[in-house]
Amino acid sequence: MKEENTLYTITIFSENTVGVLNQITTIFTRRQLNIETLSVSPSAIKGIHKFTITTFSDDEEVMKKLVRLIDKRVDILKAYYNTNEDLVHQELALYKLSTEKVLEHGSIEYLVRKYNVRILEVSRDCVVFLKAGHYEETQGLFDELAESIGVLQFVRSGRIAITKSKVERLSDMLAKREQLNQEKLES
Repeated sequence: MKEENTLYTITIFSENTVGVLNQITTIFTRRQLNIETLSVSPSAIKGIHKFTITTFSDDEEVMKKLVRLIDKRVDILKAYYNTNEDLVHQELALYKLSTEKVLEHGSIEYLVRKYNVRILEVSRDCVVFLKAGHYEETQGLFDELAESIGVLQFVRSGRIAITKSKVERLSDMLAKREQLNQEKLES
């Protein structure tokens, strides 16, 4: 009997070099894994970038192999995979609505309180809301606004995530690497 698909979050650390994203996506393609979300940004460690990628799989062994293949790439410092239980994660979503339709629906304050959204812009033509939350929350708000008011534009970011552990995993790995280098120099 097959397991249910699990959403895995792959975290990859690398230096900011040209072509790294292509190398990573090629590995996903060869494994026939679809990238659900992708977010890339500088990490807490200067000069190191962090890729956060989500993908579904029904087999944890597939994730282990995927991470090992990514780790073998020259430009990759380290890759990890986690499930939702190991992470604190969020997505951001922007909703552009007609000002006229929002005012017909009720007050803007009502929408802010009900949905816990931030107002980014209000003009004569449109209102732009920002919502932070999990996929279900941002999608649920979209569905409700689309039905009740109408959404002119909608965009959602990829997942951003940090582990629940005390320190960034890469920090430990880099500290061990530095210690080994120091020991080599002293011998």
